[in-house]
Amino acid sequence: MIPVGGSGGEDSHRREVFFVATSPWRGCKVDQVKHSDTKAVLLVGGLGTRLRSAVRSAPKVLASVGNKSFLELLIGQLRSQGIHRLVMCSGYLADQIESEFGSGQSWDVAIEYSREQQPLGTAGAVKLATRYLKDESEFLVMNGDSFLEIDFHSFAEFHRSHDAIATIAIFKVENTSRYGTVNVAANGRVLGFAEKAGRAVPGLVNGGVYIFKQAVLQCISEQPSSLEKDIFPRLVDRGVYAQEQRGMFIDIGTPEDYARAQGLCDSLNNAAFRGGLSGSVRDDVG
Repeated sequence: MIPVGGSGGEDSHRREVFFVATSPWRGCKVDQVKHSDTKAVLLVGGLGTRLRSAVRSAPKVLASVGNKSFLELLIGQLRSQGIHRLVMCSGYLADQIESEFGSGQSWDVAIEYSREQQPLGTAGAVKLATRYLKDESEFLVMNGDSFLEIDFHSFAEFHRSHDAIATIAIFKVENTSRYGTVNVAANGRVLGFAEKAGRAVPGLVNGGVYIFKQAVLQCISEQPSSLEKDIFPRLVDRGVYAQEQRGMFIDIGTPEDYARAQGLCDSLNNAAFRGGLSGSVRDDVG
């Protein structure tokens, strides 16, 4: 299953936002973009073993969706909202990613690479990138194999207004049997996490997009570890918050999901390159 969309109609939640004009990203139709100093970390080092039958000789983030790679969609989404400074946490077939995107100049972004020599997990990969983040008071983190329609600026404002150590983008699904769920208070504070229940019940799930304060890096060891299983539960008492998103979500983790993504490539392009402003968010959930 790929959750697409969310609760509530798009038109009923549309917001108008005005931006300072900058030069457009290649292929981007957004005419006005607000520049951001936030640095974004993309987790692109996964082995992609479940997708290997469909994408045999490339990292899964370079799998094509229409005429673009999936990673190019993510870069376009960031660039269309004025986020230009990227760190790619690579590993498996890292040379292909670096050869494809290089310094990022062709995409009007600046890319730095943090390459792991052995699988470190999502948290370990972020920790390895510390040298590129030491001057950042906060930074964005994104899974490289999933796409979430989101207004990054609204997300950052929510994070700062709650003085969160970490903020998680979440979305609602009607069937959580495939997902761990997030327990969130009415004010958006995360109370805890639950493992996959194996039951077809609705709930709030992790969308794979986060904002971290610099202090999160100090909570991650040098050993392989997971943000979802190891770090977030440990940070709950220090103030983890969640903001619910109502836009499109899709991952390409399995051949079935990847095949469905092909049929949604126009929707993905529109969601990535229009600035992520057509969906809506809720500042309080519960």
